[in-house]
Order: sequence, then structure tokens, then C-alpha cells
Amino acid sequence: MFSRMNTNLMHESNPQGATMREAAKEDLIMNPTPRCACMLVLDTSGSMDGAPIHALNEGVQAFVSELQQDELAQYSLEVGIVTAGGTITQALPIAPVRLLDNVPRFIASGTTPLGGAVNQALSILETRKAEYKRNGVPYYQPWIVIISDGSPTDSWQMAANQTKSLAEQRKLVVIPVGVDGADLNILGQFSNRGAKALSGIKFKEFFQWLSASMSRVSASSSTSESISLPTTSGWDSI
Repeated sequence: MFSRMNTNLMHESNPQGATMREAAKEDLIMNPTPRCACMLVLDTSGSMDGAPIHALNEGVQAFVSELQQDELAQYSLEVGIVTAGGTITQALPIAPVRLLDNVPRFIASGTTPLGGAVNQALSILETRKAEYKRNGVPYYQPWIVIISDGSPTDSWQMAANQTKSLAEQRKLVVIPVGVDGADLNILGQFSNRGAKALSGIKFKEFFQWLSASMSRVSASSSTSESISLPTTSGWDSI
């Protein structure tokens, strides 16, 4: 089971959040398609200001748009966003991508409470998985994508231990991505796969890869089937 953090430390920037959460709950009744939940944990600290935050915004917008154009993915894939920029913010409540019509743009500021942001993402996924089970909706392993250009400024070790353990048990897919300046050693401890280094600010290419990967998941015939992901050569620095 995912652990919960003190949600009093978490802010919600989307004024339509409550409406979105209710729509997501109703969708499980009207649309029993197997689900794959993906939480984006994004570093929006002050060091991301300028070209990096602009490229991140464009990448996230394109990611959601591409999934909405996929006939299978728009019904089965769910996306939510938590940001770490001074405070921990639930920027976008998790919901099927076809219901997402107001994806926020981010402003870079503050420090990087990445450990708390990952804990918040785990808590959101736990709640959503419980909703799947209550409604008899099958689901694939959920995903957490962590993007950062530095290192956490809060306590992060317990969050990293938990995500890595869940990944090793095949209960969670964790994709840590380091932007220029990131501590890849720390980011790598959040996953059993290690961390990937983004080449420059190729957020567009990364999110195209993520969209293609999630589309493969949605097209899978079984929620327990192993999925072969596309190559990362278009965006990583290796």
C-alpha cells in the first residue's frame, strides 16, 4: 500500500479540481475500460526559469494533446500533475485524458520539495486505485514520471525507498529524468531502472516518447502483459 503524506502541506492550483475529481469518479461507472494512471511529478523550482520551464510547458501540453487524439488512450489513460516549486501543488487532478481541457502552465519559483511531491503522487495513486477496485475496473501498473534539474531540498529518502520497492515488486513504473544540472544519483534512487539524463531541453521529444509508451500500454490486451517501450534515443543524452 502507498503511504500518505500530510495533505495540509499540499496546495491545489486548479480551481476546477473538485469538478474534475467528480467527473473522474463518474467516468469509472460510465466507462469500464481498463486504466493506466500516470502521475507527472515536475520540478518547477526557480532554477527551471527561462527556457527550461517554457520547454516543459510546451512538452506537457503536447503530451496531453497527443493522447487525446489516440482513440484507445483517451479512454484508458489517466494523467495527473504534482509540482515541486517552493510548495507542493496538485496542479492537475488525475483524470482520463479525454476529460482534460484546462492543462495548466507552470511558473518557476522557490525550492525543490521533491520528496514530498513524490509522496503526494503516491497518495493520489493509492486513492485512484481504490476507486478502480470499488467500481470493478481493471488497471495496469500505474506510472510516476519524475523530472528535475537539481536535487531535492526536503527529506526524500523514504519516498525514494518506497517508489523503488514498488517498482521492484512490479506494482509501479517509475521514470526519473534529469535535466541539465540534476543529481542523477539521487534521482536514480527513486527507481529500479536508474535515472535518464535529458539531452538539453528536449522536453518535446521526451513527452512524445512518453505518449507513444502510454499508447502501447492502452493497446495491450492484458493488464498483466509486459510492454516493450520505444527507444529513448530521441531525447536522452546517452
